Parts: sequence; structure tokens; C-alpha cells
Amino acid sequence: MTYIPRRPSVLARLPWWLLAIGLLFVTGLWAITNDAGYSQIFRALSGGVLTTIWVTLVAFTVATLIGLLVALARTSNNRVLREIATFYVEIIRGIPVLVFLFYVAFVGAPGMVAGLNWLLQPFDTVVTIRQFDFVWRAIVALTICYSAFIAEIFRAGIESVDRGQLEAARSLGLSRWKCFRLVTFPQALRTILPPLANDFVSMIKDSALVSALGVQDITQLGKVYSSGTFLFFETYNVVAFLYLTMTISLSLLVRLLERYLKERSY
Repeated sequence: MTYIPRRPSVLARLPWWLLAIGLLFVTGLWAITNDAGYSQIFRALSGGVLTTIWVTLVAFTVATLIGLLVALARTSNNRVLREIATFYVEIIRGIPVLVFLFYVAFVGAPGMVAGLNWLLQPFDTVVTIRQFDFVWRAIVALTICYSAFIAEIFRAGIESVDRGQLEAARSLGLSRWKCFRLVTFPQALRTILPPLANDFVSMIKDSALVSALGVQDITQLGKVYSSGTFLFFETYNVVAFLYLTMTISLSLLVRLLERYLKERSY
């Protein structure tokens, strides 16, 4: 008689850390829906969720495009492009995000406005610094910072493709662009997607830094609400709950993506 081991149940296979997170989520959701104080705090901070998502989506989309261009320059045969792209990546990655945020907001933005006014002199048009909203200054800063990190992700993915495949594609008469589009990028995408998704999760957390500029995101609204009501414990519980809900949900999706890509590779 052949012994067939019993497969453990779904509940038994679930990791304990995920069960603990699920318990925290249920507890937080119960407090928000059943406690009047937590419900009021949640309503006060809910507007900041849209700002956080908006800033993250716009900054990450543009940073991904810039990062791809910088990565192509770093892997180019042109030494000038490689040196410029490497200089950009090393300088940007060496500056803390908060410092760069202040630099763009209070140094870069006035400089851009001054340059724009110089260009608009023949048209008798003047642009003031107040017209450059702090939300857009924050988006520009996050875009530039993350484009350097994303460029390294793209570069690593592109360089992971076997050079022999590129040489074979070139021997078939494919142009450099077609080699990249049909051979390199589809294979590199499997390597690129998981860390790229992780960077998106990181940007959601780093978007909290824009509160230093007074942008009305979750953190800023929580800061204002708690300073007016002195409910620091309750307010920052809700702030943490909102961020954890977004980041952990996305992290679980990234895990599923990694598993799917790993299965596809076999």
C-alpha cells in the first residue's frame, strides 16, 4: 500500500507574518469603523491619500522614462554618453532625498523661474515663483531622485541578457533598435519588473517627505490634525495604517509577480 502524504491546508501553508499583518489590518479597520475618534481622524486624512497617490504615480512614471533613457546612455558605445549618464547617476544617488527636495524647491525652482522670465522678456510676460506650485516642485524632486535608481535597475536588466543573442540578432541583419526592442528588452523585463515594482513601493513611503514642503499629503494632514487636537497617538496610528495598507498590498502583488515570472522562466 502506497503512502500518500496529506497536503497541508491553505491556512497551515500561510506564513505567520502574513497572518499577523492580516490581524493588524482587521484591528485597524475595526477601530476606524467603530470608534468615533478614529473615524473622524480617517475622514480628515482621507484627502491626503489622493495627493500621495497622485504625486507617486506622476513622479514614478516620468522617473521610469528618464531612467530608461539614462540606462540606454550608460550601456551605449558612445563614451561621452556613458560618462554623462554615470555622472548623473552617481551625483543624484549620493544626495539624500530630503536634501534634494529642499534644493529643488528653494534653489532649483527659483532658478527655473528666473531662466523662464529671461526667455519671455520679448513677450512682456513675467512668471512668479508662486506659480510654481509646491506639489510640482516635490514631483520634480522625486522624479530626478528616483530616475537615477531606476536607471541602475534598467542597466542591470539590459546587461543581464547574453551578448551572444545580440550578436546572433545582428548577424541576421537586425538594426540596433530592433535588437533592443525584439531581443534585449523582452528578456531584460523579467529581471527589471520586480525591483522596479519595489521602487514604486519605496516611492510611496518617500512621498511622505513632501510634507516638509507643506504639501497636503497623508503625513502633512496628520501633522496638522494632531497639532490641533493633541491626539498624536490616534492620528499617527491612522497615518501608519494608511501607508501600511498601500505598501503591503503592493508588496504582496510584487511577490506574486516574482513568483509568476520565476515560473515562466522554467
